[in-house]
Amino acid sequence: MEQGVLGGALAKGFLTGVDSRERHEADFVGSSELEDFFENAAVPLHLVANDGTILRANRAELDMLGYTAEEYVGRSIRDFHADPAAIEDILSRLSRREDVQHYRARLRAKDGSMRWVEITSNVRAVDGRFLNTRCITIDVTEKTKAEELLREHEQRLAATYHSAGAGIVETDAKGRLLRVNAHFCDLLGYDREALVGESIFDRTFAADVEADRSQYMRQVAGEIKSYTTEKRFVRQDGSLLWALMTSSSICDEQGQFRYAVRVQHDISERKAIEATLAQRAEEQGALHRFTEMLQHARTPADVHEPALDAIQRALGCQRASILLLNDGIMKFVAWRGLSDAYRTAVEGHSPWPEDCTDPQPICLGDMQKAELPDKLKRTILAEGIGAVCFVPITEGGRLLGKFLAYFDQPWDCSADQVEVARTIARQLGFGIERLKAQNAAQRLAAIVESSHDAIVSKDLNGIISTWNRGAERLFGYSAAEVVGKPITIVIPDDRLDEEPLILGRIRRGELVDHFETVRRRKDGTLVNISLTISPVRDATGRVVGASKIARDITDQKMAEAKVRDSQRHLQDLLAAIPAAIYTTDRDGKITYFNEAAVALAGRTPVIGSDEWCVTWKLFWPDGTPLPHDQCPMAISLREGKPVRGYEAVAERPDGTRIPFVPYPTPMRDANGKVIGGINMLVDVSERKQAETQQRILLDELNHRVKNNMMMLKSLLSVAARTSRSTEARDTLQEASNRVATMAAAQRVLYDTADASNFSAQPFLGAVCETAKQMFPPNVRLVCEADSIQLPNDVAMPLALIVNELLTNAVKYGLNGSVGGTVHVSIRRKGEGNSLIVEDQGPGFDLNSVRATSSGLRLVEGLARQIGATFEVHRDPCRCVVAFSQAPLEIGRATGNRDD
Repeated sequence: MEQGVLGGALAKGFLTGVDSRERHEADFVGSSELEDFFENAAVPLHLVANDGTILRANRAELDMLGYTAEEYVGRSIRDFHADPAAIEDILSRLSRREDVQHYRARLRAKDGSMRWVEITSNVRAVDGRFLNTRCITIDVTEKTKAEELLREHEQRLAATYHSAGAGIVETDAKGRLLRVNAHFCDLLGYDREALVGESIFDRTFAADVEADRSQYMRQVAGEIKSYTTEKRFVRQDGSLLWALMTSSSICDEQGQFRYAVRVQHDISERKAIEATLAQRAEEQGALHRFTEMLQHARTPADVHEPALDAIQRALGCQRASILLLNDGIMKFVAWRGLSDAYRTAVEGHSPWPEDCTDPQPICLGDMQKAELPDKLKRTILAEGIGAVCFVPITEGGRLLGKFLAYFDQPWDCSADQVEVARTIARQLGFGIERLKAQNAAQRLAAIVESSHDAIVSKDLNGIISTWNRGAERLFGYSAAEVVGKPITIVIPDDRLDEEPLILGRIRRGELVDHFETVRRRKDGTLVNISLTISPVRDATGRVVGASKIARDITDQKMAEAKVRDSQRHLQDLLAAIPAAIYTTDRDGKITYFNEAAVALAGRTPVIGSDEWCVTWKLFWPDGTPLPHDQCPMAISLREGKPVRGYEAVAERPDGTRIPFVPYPTPMRDANGKVIGGINMLVDVSERKQAETQQRILLDELNHRVKNNMMMLKSLLSVAARTSRSTEARDTLQEASNRVATMAAAQRVLYDTADASNFSAQPFLGAVCETAKQMFPPNVRLVCEADSIQLPNDVAMPLALIVNELLTNAVKYGLNGSVGGTVHVSIRRKGEGNSLIVEDQGPGFDLNSVRATSSGLRLVEGLARQIGATFEVHRDPCRCVVAFSQAPLEIGRATGNRDD
């Protein structure tokens, strides 16, 4: 620093003061005082002729570079500059009489090292004649190195910022996004340009904005330095992302807010688990609450109203009702949200006969598609009911009635919800029977004894009064061993302080709901349980004891631990992916590679020398040579964006070739400038071999299936021709036609390259062409299909449906031999598709001919198989099969039916 200040002062005097003294001194160099000043100055000085020859250099300059005067003076200044362009620029400026101020350049020292210097120079001229240049050279090598280290450190920090595994953003006082990292962009599904400049609250779920904004305003005002909250973001696809967000203030030297750094961690999975657990807890709470209320029931309303509460709370339905059998007729006894007209219309309906011994719940997830009597269905839809669940109420194997859970929108009840509904129904049945019978205490004891949960009662001193079988199973003590003893017998020593707190709440009449703790079994082992403890009251309402329900949650805890272990295991697996990975600088020079890259390339790349790729030679999949500077990595660095969708082939030095898929991605610094790239090369050799083998196997399978079908058709045709029975001939001929139709559909399936879908146009053409060969020549078929891709699962059922409907149209719609036209089409309709077969006949009523037409029954069965609906319209005759093209929906339709 001192040398820099001295150099600046000296430069001022050296370059300006000299000219003023020229009027008084004939020769600057000849002055003894100035000669001593020049030679012994603390900063390097030199004079250069107009052609670049060094005329003079002082001791400081020679010491800085390590040369003697003989080695330095008399040579061209260009010989000592490491960057020719820099010295030429300096000389060019000086030749134009321009002053050069603090020009940074590199000089070669005698020992081969490079010295960074700042050059200040101007021209000395007499009578317009260029005599020489006067130069001051300040050594800034250490300063330059420090600046380089600082830049490198900043680049590393920027790379770390953008590569962090959490979403990191910087926001100004108004909440506008100043900077976002790549992980945050990935979390929300937006690119950086779409986010920067927007408010962080623009992407926040509306219900969470106010709480976050109020905290942020306090942070901006300096009331708090940071805060943490859980909030939801709305992603680009409309889905919600739960995040644990921490906002920290960055302040200036006066402590004033400059901007905030906000870190977002994705906790969506945790929230989903919590929601599931909360739902289970809500269900259990509803059940426990219902069970508690039943204990105090004195009238039918004391049973019905808590039951409706439990139904709505546990199942999440909007409306509910309870109907009981009275003289063999289902009648409403309690309801919520139902009109008088609806109750009058549906009262008496029961999906189970009165003598049914094992009625099962029936869930109609979509009333629009429910197979119910038309009148009943219209009544339900008019009430605004989108879905309904019928749950039988039984007791002792007898059907007592039912309760119904109504949903305003279509709703699929899960197996867990159905089981909860069954549990509610069981409890409701118990409550109903309790009121009917005189032995209420015995029946309540039976409920307690039959419960899988441990149910224990105790007095206000903690002395055990009752102990059910569930408690025996859970804790290992028999009732005889513990009744009359303190409940602390099952409480570990380190949790004894819980009991006084629980008893205190019970004495105040409070409910202790879903209290998770640990208890000790008879054998000394510990068990995780969930407790629900309710106060027990006498006839006057005075609290006299407590009823405790304990549920073993060991499996739940183990499941949670397994989820955590699975997450850690997944992270380890991702960290050890055995794929070839390497990085480059912005010029494409290899800077890093892993062992998998060496294995794939068959060679060890040379860091700093190899460019663009670690492989020796590259080829396109068709064998065409691929120059390294045109490979995907080179393209990614040039265009500054990830490159996807390419395949290439790497040739090893031994001549073997490896097909691979590259995933090059540029890396950027804090300013968004590309500083290098990272690439992962995925070896797809085995996939290529598997695809080839699969194609061979499919071709062989196709060949054999076609041969078998043609042989079967031939056998059926021969049998039909040789049969003496007309009925047998017709049946065999129909079977032969169906086999031919299946063969046509099969031919289309295996002629396509797609293993899971087929095109509707060639499919319908092949099926119609096969069917046409079986019809009289005066029958004209018009076949049309939209450009639709359909899943292979529907091919055979759809082909047989077309065959049956065409046969029916020719046989009945065109009166057999009479000529005419039949139109067949497959059209897209909304999100689904429709197969339409139309002839010129008058049509028919499906309900009246269903019993006598095996072909139409076959069509209905096949339609159900693919989750379709079958309708018949008249004048003209039109048969419509409406179906979905989604394989998942077809799987649901076929998996939920017994037929």
